[in-house]
Amino acid sequence: MRKTLSGILLQQGYDVKVCGDGKKAIEVLGVEQFNLIITDIKMPHMDGMVMLSALREKNNEIPVIIITGHATVDSAINAVKLGAYDYIRKPYMPEEILFSVHRAVEREKLISENLYLHDQLKEKFSFSGLIGNNKKMREVYQLVGKVSKSNAAILIRGESGTGKELIAHAIHYNSLRKNNKFLSINCGALPENLLESELFGHEKGAFTGAISSRKGIFEVADKGTIFLDEIGDLSLTTQMKLLRVLQDGEFRGVGGTRQIKVDVRIISATNKNLEDCIKQGLFREDLYYRINVIAIDLPPLRERKDDIASLAKHFLEKYNPLKSKGGAPKRISSEAMSLLLNFDWPGNVRELENIIERAVALQEGPCILPEDLPVGVGFQPAHIPTITGENFRDARTAFEKNFLINILKKANRNISLASKKAGISRRHFYEKMKLHGIKR
Repeated sequence: MRKTLSGILLQQGYDVKVCGDGKKAIEVLGVEQFNLIITDIKMPHMDGMVMLSALREKNNEIPVIIITGHATVDSAINAVKLGAYDYIRKPYMPEEILFSVHRAVEREKLISENLYLHDQLKEKFSFSGLIGNNKKMREVYQLVGKVSKSNAAILIRGESGTGKELIAHAIHYNSLRKNNKFLSINCGALPENLLESELFGHEKGAFTGAISSRKGIFEVADKGTIFLDEIGDLSLTTQMKLLRVLQDGEFRGVGGTRQIKVDVRIISATNKNLEDCIKQGLFREDLYYRINVIAIDLPPLRERKDDIASLAKHFLEKYNPLKSKGGAPKRISSEAMSLLLNFDWPGNVRELENIIERAVALQEGPCILPEDLPVGVGFQPAHIPTITGENFRDARTAFEKNFLINILKKANRNISLASKKAGISRRHFYEKMKLHGIKR
């Protein structure tokens, strides 16, 4: 039976190791790694059920398929209790065992991938993954470390692009809820009726288009964390329903009658001044105190310019096209870095990341130069002289010619690079040069 089964699996491309009994299998499992175990029950020295029990006592979660010619209801129940993946009775068809093997291996692969992704997320959102050594940011990190282990509601305040969701992730992945779900929703991105359904779910037929029942994120994220981004954009009606959930820990879906009880931690974020919104009657004061047990204020990038260099280096490594091949990341010239340090960054860290990603994509050389930065940050068009006494067509022609000459100079007369910077094709650029009588 072992030889036959081994031959079938080898033909399907699986690597197979064969053992004569459970005791030998336990010894092999101590030194080698496998994705699946197929075992009989009746074996000398150690039978299949004892072997499965020994594996589970050692926290070995390899899926196990049990094959037996002595199938009984009791043995099947015991196998399931011990965590067997499948239970197959002899005689079996090769297709039956191959189907079970394929499903078990795919399941093991998915579990491994999920564990890997979870570890990656944990590393990404660990405190070491937060970039910056600015005094204000160090205070933020210290506060995040203190509040992560609690269940208190947190309000993160800061301008758009300051990294509010990154901080929310860091809190979750350093909390006691880290092995449960983290779900986020932008409260300003959906109309009121759809937002309520996203938050609390709905029953089939609750509204036009509700062709089936659906769980909301409050139910899906039970025992986990919910991040309510831009909470200041909630309507007063939705604010009232959210307040009830936070007070009672239960709710009803849209069109539903069943009370659903949940245990979730709420982290909210806003770029608005909610105190002003309360005075204007746009935000409920009682909800404000519910979500603002602990406040975290993120400084804008213009107030933490000493972090710009380290953030830029981080983004260079992140978008390095040669990283997968072990290549060195690009560097930023001192002139370009000076421009980055002197910019006011209205879009904050998100804007810096976008600019570095753009520069890496456009610059073919090893160094980011001032001309690789967008207008307003680095590259500035040459002064266009005032044109008087001419019609609009002449003025546009003069502007276009001057623009082409200027961008050619910035690209060191490299037409391919100049056309990229101009945002037009190389052929179109040549045609414009010919039209205006421009020689390289």
